[in-house]
Amino acid sequence: MDPARSVRALRAPYEARPGRRAVVVLDLGELRGPVSGVVELPHRLFWQPERRVDLDSPGLLPWMYETVLTEAVDPDELRDWLHGPTLTALWPDLYLPRGVRRAWEEHHAVLRARNIAA
Repeated sequence: MDPARSVRALRAPYEARPGRRAVVVLDLGELRGPVSGVVELPHRLFWQPERRVDLDSPGLLPWMYETVLTEAVDPDELRDWLHGPTLTALWPDLYLPRGVRRAWEEHHAVLRARNIAA
């Protein structure tokens, strides 16, 4: 990992899925990923042959966020694919494993508050 690109993050004690801990950035401002247009997810995050995602199509932006939050193992993956304000706006409606939701809400009061308000 390039130190100039390092993101303050931690591996939460909660699992994103069996055997994989959730990764959480400590500063949502570090998340500067795309919010529109067509992107191509890396094979490591999405294993299908067709990995292009049109973020302007209904439902695909939240789906990409769910995928990245569940599959990320490196904080750079979070920073490259998620956008802090968009994550906050989408948070209450994202379908996430319990461990991912718990890990992020434990470290980000704004997400916890959005979930309670929903």
